[in-house]
Amino acid sequence: MRVCYCDGYFVPLPDKHPFPMGKFPALQQILLREGLLKSVDIYEPSEASWHDLRLVHSEDYLQKLAGGSLDRREERRLGLPWSAALVTRSRLAVGGTLLAARMALTDGIAANLAGGTHHAFPDYGEGFCVLNDIAVSIAVLKSEGMVERALVVDLDVHQGNGTAACCAADESVYTFSMHGEKNFPFVKERSSCDVGLADGLHDAEYLQVLSKNLPEVLDEARADIVFYLAGVDLVCGDRYGRLNLSRAGLRARDSMVLKQVEATGAALVLLLAGGYAPTPEKTADLHAEVHRAAREIYGK
Repeated sequence: MRVCYCDGYFVPLPDKHPFPMGKFPALQQILLREGLLKSVDIYEPSEASWHDLRLVHSEDYLQKLAGGSLDRREERRLGLPWSAALVTRSRLAVGGTLLAARMALTDGIAANLAGGTHHAFPDYGEGFCVLNDIAVSIAVLKSEGMVERALVVDLDVHQGNGTAACCAADESVYTFSMHGEKNFPFVKERSSCDVGLADGLHDAEYLQVLSKNLPEVLDEARADIVFYLAGVDLVCGDRYGRLNLSRAGLRARDSMVLKQVEATGAALVLLLAGGYAPTPEKTADLHAEVHRAAREIYGK
């Protein structure tokens, strides 16, 4: 399976910052070590152009990002300290998702070893998400006539509020978010389909809810391409998750999604989204589960 990755996905953050920036290089190393990825299948993305970003994000917000003029409230809402390197990193991640989507349309499946920044709104960033790679990629592909309908399957434990807002006016984009009902964001946006989960859910309950909703979502979306946000913050012990899935439950979730998407014939793009295990390395190892499932199901 072809993937997008570059060293620019990592930028230093202050000591004890909660965002596990080290998970990006760690994931690449895990996939290479396990033979799930070959060096020849790693493609370095270019930074998303400002033109492409303007398809989703406001000019005012992009100018603030480019010039480093976010105020303290905006930077606090973002959750990351502004730097030119952070803006470059964010543009690279968007470029990676777009490139992965193009490869998926050719290969059937591809991945970005970053992405899933679903809390980024058109005119501000939030929750460690600077730019909305999913919404921008869909907008670019649609503008080029590459796809007609797109589906976002967002199984991060936090609602994909930014993506829902970015795509709300476009009926050809179906957004599905299955998330902790009482977890961040505390004011939810309206996705095409929202499924709120109670705190403390275990494997069997979670998988039952997903198995009930996913087939209906796939039928209603009728998508040419699916963006799967395979967040791992629903696993027991996650700093922000408040759910209790095991690693086996996570793997079962990923296998369910991949098998059902593969059966539709839609192109599939794998994205990381969130995960806050005790260390970046442990977080990366959980993120690797969807790639292990992809090898079994797609043979790639």
